Amino acid sequence: MIHWDAFFEVLGAALVGTLIVVGFYALGLRMLVRAGRSPVVSPAEFTDAITVISDKEAKRAAKAAAKAARKSPLSDGQKTLAQIAAYGCFAVCAAAVVAGILLIVVK
Repeated sequence: MIHWDAFFEVLGAALVGTLIVVGFYALGLRMLVRAGRSPVVSPAEFTDAITVISDKEAKRAAKAAAKAARKSPLSDGQKTLAQIAAYGCFAVCAAAVVAGILLIVVK
């Protein structure tokens, strides 16, 4: 016999957890960009990659990110507040992941 109550409880917890982690991560990235700290990732070399970013393209992306940071209409205080909010969003993501792991390990 299937325990539908337990099934829907797990389904709901998974959906809520996913929404929290993905939503706060996206909001945290948005706040980092608003703070003028756009994350630039260096290209990785993969053996079977479809496309690989060249060093020239990576430098161009870093230059564009630096230019966007200089053109930000926010004051220094607003940038600092946005950066703090971004780190807070990432902390919420980490807490949600740790809570999920604890739920699995403790039960």
